[in-house]
Amino acid sequence: MSLLHNFCLLASYNQRMNATLYQLASALSADEWLQHRGAFFGSVAGTLNHLLVADLIWLNRYQQLANPPRVLQQLSNFPVPAALDQMLYPNFNQLHKSRQQLDSLLLTLCAELNEQHLQQVLPYTNMKGELMQKRFASLLQHLFNHQTHHRGQLTTLFSQMGLDVGVTDLLMLIDNEPLDAV
Repeated sequence: MSLLHNFCLLASYNQRMNATLYQLASALSADEWLQHRGAFFGSVAGTLNHLLVADLIWLNRYQQLANPPRVLQQLSNFPVPAALDQMLYPNFNQLHKSRQQLDSLLLTLCAELNEQHLQQVLPYTNMKGELMQKRFASLLQHLFNHQTHHRGQLTTLFSQMGLDVGVTDLLMLIDNEPLDAV
């Protein structure tokens, strides 16, 4: 199984889990949506917003690849965040719509990538203004891992509210293989 295939699997998992969390969040009252609950970004709204912000920051950096995937041109339809806790959208529906669009973009991005993209070293400036140079495959892996990290916090917040997120393991999307395929 190739690294490209794994990234497409992660993009699909990412989309599925985000859809699940937004479905649960849609049932929250405005107070529950905004209530500070001790998470890194405070509330359910703050955490979901941070995930969108972080993805936009990374995707904008990915545009610096040599021959960047064409789907990244769609980023011009999104705001460019200036801070990790910047609230991009004032209400649930706008945030949800942007999440859906960005998850679709991530699926297309993974389909457009090739091995040359993955092997490139991408220079970028982090949020502290420091110059970094990291292999693109590792940066893409970080994007998906970062999503998982904060979605874990969201599942805890929902659980504390008595809401069941259900099965969250990536394993649910990995196909069974015949034993002779090894």
